[in-house]
Amino acid sequence: MKVAIIKYNAGNVVSVNFALERLGITPIITDDITILQTADKVIFPGVGEASTTMKYLKNKQLDKIITSLQQPVLGICLGMQLLCQHSEEGDTDCLGVFPLKVRHFNSQKNTKQADLKVPHVGWNTLENLQSPLLQDLPTQNPYVYYVHSFYVEQGEPTIANTQYILPFSAALHYKNFYAVQFHPEKSGEVGAKILENFLALK
Repeated sequence: MKVAIIKYNAGNVVSVNFALERLGITPIITDDITILQTADKVIFPGVGEASTTMKYLKNKQLDKIITSLQQPVLGICLGMQLLCQHSEEGDTDCLGVFPLKVRHFNSQKNTKQADLKVPHVGWNTLENLQSPLLQDLPTQNPYVYYVHSFYVEQGEPTIANTQYILPFSAALHYKNFYAVQFHPEKSGEVGAKILENFLALK
């Protein structure tokens, strides 16, 4: 199986690479159009800032390539947010695969729990799981690892949510595009199973 990780100016590429190697997959880290189009699976990771990253993707014409991919694609963290319609981070128009907006957490302003700070960092639970991407996880109350200040609102593509200050989309699915806000590569056995499920998708 040929798995490509999109190479660009933002991303947790190294940790995703190691996580796949633990599953017996040696991915190709690339921005080569032909390799991305012919890979069996494509992973779109991300740690960074939305507006500068979108400018980079457009300059490299990766924006058009990503949205035209026909095989299963997995966005992670910023990769998930960039697959949405618009982000409040830098007032950025994104790739528009998911018709959802990315919003900034309002810290304690809208919650009685004053200890909920931004960014949301650490382990939290997945709820309302609805997809083969999230099936057969090793625990009934799966915990995954988050690091983010912006969240994706809930909508029709939402296949799991998490509660932090308010409920938000933990995972999304539309056609061949999947995405998770958390970091599966840092989420232990649960994250490894989610990556394994992605690799098994047709």
